[in-house]
Amino acid sequence: MISTMPLFDYSFLSKILPKAKIKKGFKKTKKSYLNRVRWATSLFFFGMGFCFSTWASRIPDIKSTLQLSEAALGTLLFAIPIGQLFAMPFSGKVVTKYGSRNITFLGLFLYAACLPLIGVSSEKWHLAVALFLFGLFGNFCNIAVNTQGVYTQQLFDKPIMGSFHGSWSLAGFSGALMGLVMLAFNMSPLQHFGFALAIVIAIILLNAKYILKAKSKQGTEKSNYSFWKNPDKTLLWLGVICFCGMASEGIMFDWSGVYFKEIIKAPGALVVLGYTTFMISMASGRFLSDFLVAKYGAKKVLIVSGLVISSGLYMAVLLPYLIPCTIAFMLVGFGVSNVVPIIFNVAGNNENVPTGIALTIVTSISFLGFLIGPPLIGFIAELTSLKYSFAIIGVFGVLISLLVTRLKIFK
Repeated sequence: MISTMPLFDYSFLSKILPKAKIKKGFKKTKKSYLNRVRWATSLFFFGMGFCFSTWASRIPDIKSTLQLSEAALGTLLFAIPIGQLFAMPFSGKVVTKYGSRNITFLGLFLYAACLPLIGVSSEKWHLAVALFLFGLFGNFCNIAVNTQGVYTQQLFDKPIMGSFHGSWSLAGFSGALMGLVMLAFNMSPLQHFGFALAIVIAIILLNAKYILKAKSKQGTEKSNYSFWKNPDKTLLWLGVICFCGMASEGIMFDWSGVYFKEIIKAPGALVVLGYTTFMISMASGRFLSDFLVAKYGAKKVLIVSGLVISSGLYMAVLLPYLIPCTIAFMLVGFGVSNVVPIIFNVAGNNENVPTGIALTIVTSISFLGFLIGPPLIGFIAELTSLKYSFAIIGVFGVLISLLVTRLKIFK
């Protein structure tokens, strides 16, 4: 059974709410305050997703402005994961040492501040540096905000982690929608990104006082924890499970449109139907995740999610037609929606490793799914076909289900 014991020091709540009744210094506080804390954390997740979707919505314009070829753009886009990988070895330790609250503010601000820097890039190397910093600060923001998500979850008797990641997904639609509006008004990427920065600053200022000051109880004793010297096998396998989920998610982001164009032969604008339905399904699934976990438990939800991912991918392979494939991509979206919220919450509650470091370990392993998944699809497709490559990735869903059944942390 997953531990629900409080791993964090929430004694500060007695000072914030002197009239609140706090059971063992942890859970019983005024409901309105807790709900406001939850909203604040959700908005920081939203801000993080909004930054990424805002950048993604203007990639075609930046490509055109800098006159980049597909190969040149692809090469420059690698600057983001390189920046993230550069930060991973020490981001968890920084969050643990200085507190996730402080790094949440600074990380989100710097992440958003990179947007105008991208907007003013007039040379390829300018863009490369800006994207590297975007990835670097994005990693710090990701670890700190997810740590806050784990801390906030500990204040509630019901699962809420899925709603936080649902906020991130919702930001994807919001960022894309704002991108369309900005294009309609002929706003330049710099003007667009400056407006997005202002929105993020407003989110920070309006919600700062509701971001928790809690720290992991292991933080002072184990802030120098090294996974390489003393590997935690549970975190390793949680990372592998998340790797499988994020690899499946990554190929949907990068290859769903190609699959609909080349395999399904979808006409015109319907090429984006697979990606759109996948995103809607994933966002909806994340808001439903908390209800499902509360009713059926994390283990059952993850097992079913893995099987749904595989079912969706194999359905797309066996029934390569518009309507069946659209349904198949919706299944994949629903399946992957539950993996990251559940695994991050379980990892963040590890009793032996500080939350920020635990999340960094799991994120580092799982992030390889985003890096390896899409190129693997292309490599296999080159040797065989795109359908075969989707079939091979379909194994990841089954692997998720098998690993969950064997991990003792899920009982």
